[in-house]
Amino acid sequence: MALAFYFSPTPVMTAQQYDECIKRLQKAGAGHPRGRVYHACFGTSESVAVFDVWTSQAAFEKFGQTLMPILHQLGVDPGQPRVMEIHNGIIPPAARPRPAARKRAPAKRAAPKKSKARRRTSKKQ
Repeated sequence: MALAFYFSPTPVMTAQQYDECIKRLQKAGAGHPRGRVYHACFGTSESVAVFDVWTSQAAFEKFGQTLMPILHQLGVDPGQPRVMEIHNGIIPPAARPRPAARKRAPAKRAAPKKSKARRRTSKKQ
């Protein structure tokens, strides 16, 4: 069952600290960690919070091994997240890809014309 994680760091985490954290996570190869289904950061430039959906506690904890040292380097204490089981999720259907413009088949080249053999006509007498 998927889990929701809500972080509201105290003292606050600024948008600038958040942006720097994301840059460092990407540099560490953890910009799109396996098991994270959804991520949102919201708030003001002075104070942001984070909401994530993960496939499992284990997947989140593995990501935490990369995340926590980065947060500590930035002076951010995320505190304890509120963790809740996901009861329902509504995901819009994927946008249908637009049909590709139909490419016209290249015009078939006519076979080279064979020289017409002279027809011999017989004259009826």
